[in-house]
Amino acid sequence: MLPCVLQRVTQVYRALSIVCVLTTLISCSTVEAARAQSENVPREPDAIFIALREAAQKNNAPRALELARQIPAYPVPSYVEYFALKPQLFDSLGHARLNAPDTPILAFLQRYEGQAIADRMRNDYLLVLGARHTWRDFDEQYRRFVLKDDLQLKCYALQARAARGSEVAEAARALLVAPNRYGDGCVELITVLAQKNQFDQDDVWQQIRLAYEMNEVAVGNRIADALGPQRPSPKQFEMAANQPRVLLEQGVPINTAAHQLALLAITRIARQEPLLAAAIFISVAPRLTPQEQATGWGTIGYRAALDKIPLALDWYRLSVDGWLSNAAHEWRVRAALLANDWPQVRQAIEIMPSALRRQPAWIYWQGRALQATGENALAVQAWQQIASNFDFYGQLATEELGGRTSFPAATKVAEIETEMVRMQALPGFQLAQQLYRLQFYFEGAREWNWTLRGMSDHQLLAAAELARRFKLYDRAVNTAERTRQKHDFSLRYILPLREIMERNAKLTGLDVAWAYGLIRQESRFISDALSRVGAAGLMQLMPGTAQLVARKIGLGKISSVRINEVETNILLGMSYLAMISAELDDSPVLASAAYNAGPRRAQQWRAALTRPIEGAVFAETIPFSETRDYVKKVLANAVYYAALLEGTPQSLKARLGVIAPVSVTETAQ
Repeated sequence: MLPCVLQRVTQVYRALSIVCVLTTLISCSTVEAARAQSENVPREPDAIFIALREAAQKNNAPRALELARQIPAYPVPSYVEYFALKPQLFDSLGHARLNAPDTPILAFLQRYEGQAIADRMRNDYLLVLGARHTWRDFDEQYRRFVLKDDLQLKCYALQARAARGSEVAEAARALLVAPNRYGDGCVELITVLAQKNQFDQDDVWQQIRLAYEMNEVAVGNRIADALGPQRPSPKQFEMAANQPRVLLEQGVPINTAAHQLALLAITRIARQEPLLAAAIFISVAPRLTPQEQATGWGTIGYRAALDKIPLALDWYRLSVDGWLSNAAHEWRVRAALLANDWPQVRQAIEIMPSALRRQPAWIYWQGRALQATGENALAVQAWQQIASNFDFYGQLATEELGGRTSFPAATKVAEIETEMVRMQALPGFQLAQQLYRLQFYFEGAREWNWTLRGMSDHQLLAAAELARRFKLYDRAVNTAERTRQKHDFSLRYILPLREIMERNAKLTGLDVAWAYGLIRQESRFISDALSRVGAAGLMQLMPGTAQLVARKIGLGKISSVRINEVETNILLGMSYLAMISAELDDSPVLASAAYNAGPRRAQQWRAALTRPIEGAVFAETIPFSETRDYVKKVLANAVYYAALLEGTPQSLKARLGVIAPVSVTETAQ
């Protein structure tokens, strides 16, 4: 411990100095500099705690320590300690500090062992241990790590196994599919495996191409270090990324590196202009091996499919035996769906990597393709695999098997009140409430979910009902969704604010089940939810959209506070949904897509159609992955809400309808 004198800089304490005790983790001069730069320090404990969290998020260690000292008796001491310690593990850019302290972290882990906050700290500490390559310590902590939901740590864990001599190449290939999430650990894993001859040059080039395909050029160029002496120069990579046509105009020498740079250049051109990429590749392809040619055509086909270019499927046909990313495999199926080419749908699914092929989406579409090609018995077998799923594809599969989506009767849970009393006393649930009160939704959800571990269906339903009574509606939904045999769909699809919702549904002419389904996806009924882009409230309205709708319905200009008020937010959101639905032929698919991605994009996606297609195909072929997932979930939600509110089985396929290229109104004009 090191004593030092710190001088207050605020007006009240300008003439005063105090003696403080600091750990050896930070020098007095650093603390004094941080204090000199600090502005008015919040006085209320909650405000200080909120500021402490912000400092931790920015990895501002001096500020975090300063704030933590001001609330020594705060009701959640574990989080005060965590927010004070965590910034000492990372720099301002989020990179692990190799000289981070060990002793206070290990003491923290021991003090709070078994709690959610310890697992979170262990996650952070493991990133430091991985960056240091201290594999014995890493392995010891990783064995105690519970959630194991961090991709970088999975990469470090494979590095640790490789360091012990294990063969991990296949596991690494399965893991390394998202370069936008790699961080340092996964880039290092590629280099380590190349050095140990577990990855060959093709593996490395595939990772570089995958990064370029996802527009993660900087990550791809870092991965290129794994090529070792065979790495092309940085200038050549820069040209492939930013001047691809110039690179290709220089010709393609007969060597592996030149061929791979040509494929990178084609990947870059195809991102912007698939047709141009195809025209250029016709002259480039003869210089490449057959497999490289197939890879190039697959890349072009993928980008063309995203742009809804009809030639995409023709280019995909040239990609047999080429290397395709998971996304390119998926869009091969989607291109065939748009072309109504069921044999190609079937073939495209059959050549997918097995893990991808087992996803419910592709099981459903494989069933459709089998049915279309006369394999009815196999189609039924496919749909039976997923019909019990309570989701978009489960609903569709149920209908293919002759059923309809119904709302199962709630499982009677004996002595639920007694169980709820016991659960209400659980520290994790109490802490979650405290954190939700401060709008710390990430931390609150983590504490709640941690407490759910190992619970039976009976206990989960009791916990879900407890969350509903606490008005932690997102936790009620999330908890009820975890049951395996016993289900209560009135908790999975809760109906808060029903009077307000039904009143505004009548006012706007909107289907209340659809509106509920949208809110469930948008905000999970968190009334003060705020997205990273500024969308606010239950219906996650952007400020500009809210003002536009307010003017159109006669409210005039309204304040941001009023936009976030529950009744106003619901009125504006439902009015907006009704407006865009009327502009889009009252199609729930198009309007849901427009609500998420904007009306112009939804109109463009429809305009790209060459013929009417079923709504399920349209939803499957939305180019934006976020919007595609959103539309499926909103409409699956709406079907369950309709079944609950109307008390009758529902058809998702009927709700999805048929999407035509141009509306009747536009044709008449």
